[in-house]
Amino acid sequence: MMRLLQTGATLLVGAGFGASVSRLLGVRGRKEEEEEPGTPLGLLSKVPVLPVPRVQASELTVSPGGSGAVMKYGFPSLANIKTRESYVSSYDSRTRTASWVIERLTPASLNGPSDRKYCNFKEDESIHIFHRATNADFKGSGFDRGHMAAAANHKWSQKAMEDTFYLSNVAPQNAWNNLEKLCRSLTRHYLNVYVCTGPLYLPSQQADGKLYVKYQVLGRNHVAVPTHFFKVLILEKADGKGVELRSYVLPNEPIEEKIPLERFLVPIETIERASGLHFVPNIMKRTSSLQAITAR
Repeated sequence: MMRLLQTGATLLVGAGFGASVSRLLGVRGRKEEEEEPGTPLGLLSKVPVLPVPRVQASELTVSPGGSGAVMKYGFPSLANIKTRESYVSSYDSRTRTASWVIERLTPASLNGPSDRKYCNFKEDESIHIFHRATNADFKGSGFDRGHMAAAANHKWSQKAMEDTFYLSNVAPQNAWNNLEKLCRSLTRHYLNVYVCTGPLYLPSQQADGKLYVKYQVLGRNHVAVPTHFFKVLILEKADGKGVELRSYVLPNEPIEEKIPLERFLVPIETIERASGLHFVPNIMKRTSSLQAITAR
């Protein structure tokens, strides 16, 4: 199985990883931001923290973690939107994976009677048979069927948990369990934790010195193996005094548990540039109190 990060000159696992990704994708972007200092992306780190709007009673009646709750900050793209009990996604029929998946986590969504032993990975029959992944594609591949909206995030409803087992919510994955645990732990400190997860296909430098985007595909349906994954966290402070934005990029390979997740924080514009998605404009429509966290 091809390992795409063996050319350590470009992207590094662990210390300096986030900075390496930003340098690889952001040289031109930073120059443009310097020329246009008034753009929201260039000013993210300087946006003042102001009070967020109070939660409306209508928002409190939404099912814990239900798909209706995740629409507050809009969607990063509008292609092939799919709504499930516990999340909303945008499906990419070329890669046989989602472009992104959004979910809302709260203490209520993380607790309940659901049990994953009653859940099985299943094809998404709402997708044309030529454009969807099957369980056979993953068999013997060496990759996990990695949830983008994690099953453990939606214990509030058996149907919600079962919906996370659609293969349209799955991507070939090696490891990112620690980041999922972090997202759940943040519900103890924030009013709402909005999580957007998706695959990335980043370039790596080859022997000829040039950059290429290369990735493995699985099975007869050619399910794409991402080189990396991103997670964008929108965190509403429980005291109503602001919104935090944290954005991570992790390589799609095992990561030592002792490596702090803070090493994988990157500026949000790095993810927007690499994925073609847009997060900041949607967030700014709902609040002027955005604080980007790129280092701790």
